[in-house]
Amino acid sequence: MAISDINEYAHLSDADVEALGAELDALRRRVEADLGERDVRYLRRTILAQRALEVAGRLALFGSHRRSLWLAGTAALSLAKIIENMELGHNVMHGQWDWMNDPEIHSTSWEWDMVCASPHWKHSHNYIHHKYTNVIGMDHDVGYKVLRVTRDEPWEPKRLFQPISNLFLAATFEWGIALHDLDLGGALRGTQPMEEALPKAKVFAAKTVRQLGKDYVLFPALTGPNFKHTLTANLTANLVRNLWAYVVIFCGHFPDGAEKFTVDTLEDETPGQWYLRQMLGTANFEAGPAMAFMSGNLCYQIEHHLYPDLPSNRLAEVSVSVQELCEKYDLPYNTDTITVQYLRTLRTINKLALPDRFLKATSDDAPETASERRFDALSPRAPGLRSALSRLKERRMIARGRRRRR
Repeated sequence: MAISDINEYAHLSDADVEALGAELDALRRRVEADLGERDVRYLRRTILAQRALEVAGRLALFGSHRRSLWLAGTAALSLAKIIENMELGHNVMHGQWDWMNDPEIHSTSWEWDMVCASPHWKHSHNYIHHKYTNVIGMDHDVGYKVLRVTRDEPWEPKRLFQPISNLFLAATFEWGIALHDLDLGGALRGTQPMEEALPKAKVFAAKTVRQLGKDYVLFPALTGPNFKHTLTANLTANLVRNLWAYVVIFCGHFPDGAEKFTVDTLEDETPGQWYLRQMLGTANFEAGPAMAFMSGNLCYQIEHHLYPDLPSNRLAEVSVSVQELCEKYDLPYNTDTITVQYLRTLRTINKLALPDRFLKATSDDAPETASERRFDALSPRAPGLRSALSRLKERRMIARGRRRRR
């Protein structure tokens, strides 16, 4: 099932893991020492571009009875919402720009353009997800309490509807994130005290009223006779933003090779092991500068998980050093095109909708679920994880060839 001994799985000794951690610490210090005016310029230009796109989109929608202006306004608004959520909101609330000491661009004051209230997201994401990344039973982002993405979670009949649930989650992703930390189910079951649940529900309700009022009442009303056209434009822009955010996040967490861990890995976990868990539990996708920007630089999900509070514009350069460390310590660097990473994710979601008896691979050696026991049959021991995975792949290819010849 999930990995319980991360050093054993990675084919690294305690000394190797601590040396890796020390090198990653040194990399962080180098980047932090170099932060300065060019980073500030990048952020302020991003904010200016995002606001210009939103203003342009809103202005175009005053003429939204014309198809060309509806399309232009909707496109500009969609881009503005994506940039605000991905490159600004997500990253500012991670504390990536707190070193600037600007009270308007700070993790404690930023509120983003979506129904999820920032305090709720910071708790469920910054604290729980990034601290307990892919630890079964601790990190609720493993499937978002909606999808089964690992065999460590027992199959239930409701999983048969998982392909449909996945589509619904994609279209309503901002609502899924908003409800994630509320844990309404826990409040109903009594596992979350009402004195804790009610204040969170009030914050969520207030944010929802503001967000729905802005997008579906105020801005459409401002365009007068074009109310309906502006309303559909806002709905479309939110849908586009939701779908894009969903794809980016899922491609960073659920492709093949994004490993899961048992709570045993948290016992006496060292800083080096925490780094290693982030590297093995996440995945990247290949992107040029434009796609990287539109993804909030979360195409570098591995680097983001190693350094969640480093400015996103530095992750591309950090990735070069991380790949060198993967080469040095014989570790895999999980990246591919966004299409391949998403198709692998989609295969996992659809496959795990079925009961385990219909699945071919073992629960210790499957694309979406693996443990250190997957290497039991390898002899002699591989020098590192990447070499071990390569040997397993060769063995499978040989076995397939033998089956075809029979």
